[in-house]
Amino acid sequence: MKNSSRKFRIGNGYDIHRLSKGRNLIIGGVKLTHPDDLGLDGHSDADVLIHSIMDALLGALSLGDIGKYFPPSDEKWKNANSLILLSKVIELIRNEGWEVNNIDSVIVAERPKIMPYIKLMKNNISEILNIDENLIGIKATTNEKLGPEGREEGISCHSVVLLEKKE
Repeated sequence: MKNSSRKFRIGNGYDIHRLSKGRNLIIGGVKLTHPDDLGLDGHSDADVLIHSIMDALLGALSLGDIGKYFPPSDEKWKNANSLILLSKVIELIRNEGWEVNNIDSVIVAERPKIMPYIKLMKNNISEILNIDENLIGIKATTNEKLGPEGREEGISCHSVVLLEKKE
């Protein structure tokens, strides 16, 4: 029996991008400086935090993933600012009658240190989603030199969102 009257929905998002020369390092809409002058490679700005949040939002409502809405084959999204993409995703979510209850994200990177930028990242996301910064959790960890993040081949992010049906 179908029950579409659920009040809450949870979504999980994940993203990873390769570090490379000649690219800006943008995370949470903030330009960071990598000690080796590396940035994240991707079709858009490759913002792993914003991409994982978008996938979590879309996944919570079974709306697919960001590739469905912003395919890498479409030149329109080449070097796109992911905060603009996030604004389009939250519009979809709100059009379905849902609101963000909270977001929790973990960025996995050996370098650079993420902590000094977290307040700016939360502010950027808060402004785009029009929610209080206290509803946005952003943490950072290393991978203890293990895996692609630990070998500094890339940076990844895991995000979880809780959506609440608007009355």
